[in-house]
Amino acid sequence: MTYKVAFVSLGCAKNLVNTEQMMALCRQAGHIVTGDPEGADVAVLNTCGFIESAKSEAIDNILELAQLKDQGKLKKLLVAGCLSQRYPDDIRAELPEVDGMLGTGSYSDVVAAVEELMEGEKAEHFGNIHRTYEDGERIVTTPPYTAYLKIAEGCSNGCAFCIIPKLRGRYRSRTVASLVAEAKKLAASGVKELIVIAQDITRYGLDLEEKATLAQLLKELCRLDFHWIRLHYLYPEAVTDELIQVIASEPKILHYLDIPIQHCNDNILKAMRRRNTKAEIRALFAKLRAAMPDVVIRTSLICGLPGEGEEEFEELCAFLREEKIQRAGVFQFSPEEGTLAAAMEDQVDGEVAARRVELVVDLQSRIMDSYNEERLGTVMEVLCEGFDSQAGCYVGRTYADSVDIDGHVYFTAAGLVPAGEFVKVRITGVSDGDLTGEIED
Repeated sequence: MTYKVAFVSLGCAKNLVNTEQMMALCRQAGHIVTGDPEGADVAVLNTCGFIESAKSEAIDNILELAQLKDQGKLKKLLVAGCLSQRYPDDIRAELPEVDGMLGTGSYSDVVAAVEELMEGEKAEHFGNIHRTYEDGERIVTTPPYTAYLKIAEGCSNGCAFCIIPKLRGRYRSRTVASLVAEAKKLAASGVKELIVIAQDITRYGLDLEEKATLAQLLKELCRLDFHWIRLHYLYPEAVTDELIQVIASEPKILHYLDIPIQHCNDNILKAMRRRNTKAEIRALFAKLRAAMPDVVIRTSLICGLPGEGEEEFEELCAFLREEKIQRAGVFQFSPEEGTLAAAMEDQVDGEVAARRVELVVDLQSRIMDSYNEERLGTVMEVLCEGFDSQAGCYVGRTYADSVDIDGHVYFTAAGLVPAGEFVKVRITGVSDGDLTGEIED
């Protein structure tokens, strides 16, 4: 029997890759795959359950899909991913609209689950989260010129504030051979920007029987027909001199490095079970800038971590003013059940933490504006993402801008510029975190 299966993916790019793998499995089984739940037999919602806002988004999506069921426009709802892995009992008790669940160890069971639901059977699959199959085919859903390559699953770092190891299992790298084979297919399909992702790409290969390193993998990827290779996420204590040398010397690897530091105060870093100090972070940034003067550093910051008083917060702000990190995602600490940080003393009042987030966002906005103003008059390579009818011009990204999280360049051109084409743009203006310019003949 052929069924129409709709997929909705929430959360991070790593989750999206799992969704793309499930889509491919359903298509290989002969089912019809769609992105529109209305009119589908089964909707598969791949969820994030990392922090409170992600959980709320997932529940809102469940309730929206439940309305389609009530209206007779959807038959079954299958919830996959981190929310189902983390809260199966709560979903059973409080969300009767959910017909079945897949844990993060059971993405490869999606076809069985879909068919079980449509045959009136119970569908709950919770496999071993430490042993998952990551090398399957994908239906790539990103634009044809950009794709993700997930090089590892899980995390073994054990940060005190993070629930991911309990949801995704221990860190496990894919083999170099499997990654190169997948990357070759992506390059052959026309992908020009390859985005290398994992919870921590710097520890890639160290767990394999045949040891490998991220530096070695990147050298192999650079032999393929990509124009840009972008890296997310590098943990500061695991960035080696060899890795810096490879990034600096390989022209395809962008000088854009996403390095989550979370904070800079040594006591907080230690309490959060981070493996570096403020001095070590400073030294790494200095080393990166010496090797790559044009490097753009992106980081993640958490305000309101347990033990963060006014003195520690001001230390963070002073650090940011001095280091001038060009890109930052700023988050309010979320005390997640099951983490060490949630049980710590010296919890920060929620309103205080939220205010600190606002202050850091404002500080970082000024740093970003200063960086953008320094681009005025320069010519930058831009990956065109198409024509923006609302803006009345083309839109794209520079090496300093990753997908969905950073700014854009809005530019004019006399002729047609296809999406996926790289062009030279002279920067003529700045606007709310974005750049404006005109194509250089």
